Amino acid sequence: MNDDFHRILFNYLVEAGLSDTAASYLNLAILLVIALVLAWFLDLLIWKVLRSLSLKLARKSKTNFDNFLVANRVPRYLAHIIPLSTLIEFVPFGFIGFDFAAEITMKFLHVLFVILALYVVKSVFTSINDYLKTKPRFRDKPMGSYIQVFMIFAWVVGIFTIFAIITEIKVWKFFTALGAGSAVILLIFKDSILGLVASIQVSINDMVRIGDWISFDKFGADGDVIEISLATVKVQNFDKTITTIPTYALISDSFKNWRGMQDSGGRRIKRALIISQKSIRFLSETDIAEFEKIQLIAPYLKTRNEQINSYNTSNDINKELAINGRNLTNIGVFRKYVNDYLENHSAVNKGMTLMVRQLPPTPQGIPLEVYAFSSDKRWENYEYVMADIFDHLLAALPYFHLQVYEIPVPSISVEN
Repeated sequence: MNDDFHRILFNYLVEAGLSDTAASYLNLAILLVIALVLAWFLDLLIWKVLRSLSLKLARKSKTNFDNFLVANRVPRYLAHIIPLSTLIEFVPFGFIGFDFAAEITMKFLHVLFVILALYVVKSVFTSINDYLKTKPRFRDKPMGSYIQVFMIFAWVVGIFTIFAIITEIKVWKFFTALGAGSAVILLIFKDSILGLVASIQVSINDMVRIGDWISFDKFGADGDVIEISLATVKVQNFDKTITTIPTYALISDSFKNWRGMQDSGGRRIKRALIISQKSIRFLSETDIAEFEKIQLIAPYLKTRNEQINSYNTSNDINKELAINGRNLTNIGVFRKYVNDYLENHSAVNKGMTLMVRQLPPTPQGIPLEVYAFSSDKRWENYEYVMADIFDHLLAALPYFHLQVYEIPVPSISVEN
């Protein structure tokens, strides 16, 4: 029937006074226009039907996966399949007498069909990725890496299929020939293969999640992970710059993940005051009486002083020299004061480690370190709490006759 229609149109053009050659070309042009118009009409009709059905299904469906399918244009790409198939069926009928053009056009349409199939696959995988991101179970997992692996595989198969269509080599023979070039293929896809292995290990070992705060000195990264893909990990630093790290570097190099701190009950405060050794001394009774005015340590001083006096008396200690027997020191009392101050600070987590320790002496002085955890883990609040604590401690030091070590500034004499 198709050949009859083609012959009828050709004969009509010849009878109209056209030469056989002109009639053949005009016949082809008319049939081609008819085929294109028909394909365009089918495309619009099928798209309207699919859009209406997909929107109805999206509204009635309990899951939002179909919403992502619509958003990523899966129905729109599917609507192109029948019109494109119609054009493929038209070629043998419309290009009678134009064998070379028919062959070129058929290859072109088959290549378009493969590309369309790739776009459908890409849109479906993108929809799956978007859908999984909405699930708490997968929100912090590098699902994008696995989607990229499938997409790379699909594109490789698609490109090989297109090459096979153009060269008329069977696909399986083409893949067999590629076996000899496997080393080159591995070299080309080295980063992707390493990234895939790294993504799997990162996911299985739960090393990094999207949203984790990591510090990676080698790459200058210090911020939140915003994306984990097959080849790279994107980190948004605290100055809002973006650092890109190779995914495989997460398993080949050392980095710090702050998730443990974020999941815990507090953020660590670890800072020392360097006390000048010249200001450290034993306390006299006058000093003790003065320090007892400090309410926070008054009960401690009273109890501890009674214990020391009792020990010295029972052991007949000669107290003409302060070095004899037991004595209180200003740095020891200050250490107790700092500990009690932290115990009473509302922003310090009392359920975690809290201590004030004296570190080994240095040429600069005696480090007195505060080791505690703030209840608030947010960076700006944490810095405020830590500054508030040390503001107070620095201001309190003179009350204990202690001094912070400062590098001496040489005096400069100016001669007239």
